[in-house]
Amino acid sequence: MRVLRLSELKPVLLKIGGSVITDKSGELAARTKDMSRLVEEIQEANVQNLIIVHGGGSFGHPVAQQYAIKEGFKEESQKIGFAETHHVMTVLNGLFMDALIWRNVPAVSITPSSCIITKKGRIQLFEENPLKTLLKIGFLPVMYGDAVFDTELGFTILSGDQLVSYIATRFNAERIIIGVDVDGLYDADPKVEKTAKMFRHLTLAELKTLQNKFGEPTACDVTGGMFGKIAELMPAIEQGIPATIVNATKPNYIYNALKGEKVEGTLIEKE
Repeated sequence: MRVLRLSELKPVLLKIGGSVITDKSGELAARTKDMSRLVEEIQEANVQNLIIVHGGGSFGHPVAQQYAIKEGFKEESQKIGFAETHHVMTVLNGLFMDALIWRNVPAVSITPSSCIITKKGRIQLFEENPLKTLLKIGFLPVMYGDAVFDTELGFTILSGDQLVSYIATRFNAERIIIGVDVDGLYDADPKVEKTAKMFRHLTLAELKTLQNKFGEPTACDVTGGMFGKIAELMPAIEQGIPATIVNATKPNYIYNALKGEKVEGTLIEKE
């Protein structure tokens, strides 16, 4: 068996939003049928050097919001909230891992809180060797948004979006695919505004001018909603790593995106 050198890896980052694999209107409500469909698409696409990161949706966000975990450690009552946030994320991750492993995908979960330390919410320390080793041998690493320890705040929330962008820049990724529950980036919330216009292609400069149009999320999301996703992607795009935002709730969209085939969505490139 040939083990790849790090310079050969050029991973593909796939982010599956929490709104795709959970029902955000409920609590601890997993969309197991959607998980199964997505895993079948991932398996069929058979992309080499793939890294998956998934969000928290109705598992991580409500508890994290209830205990204000993102704001940091301020009182003893938050400790159980931190523990519960982390625990429910491992439960959601376990369901996703079940779907992968039952289909003979050699996926291995990496717990972010065990290998990442942030400073004021930004990744400061990332023990990369487990991730590197998994890729070099040919496993499929799976990570997720998590409650993590922070050198300034005590603890906080690490979003899957920051994690995707950080790994992409550190590992010089080939590309990023962001699977959400809408068709792409719009000039308004398409769930509210029926006349919202979708952007099919954006340069980094165009993206920066649009930032102020994406306000605070209306749903329970402690990681910033669509605006947060855009802001987090920028360092990777600046490095020349293209990002495609597609609707992962629609069958075969993730498959087509992974295969590099034409798919409805928003492509964001440096120029």
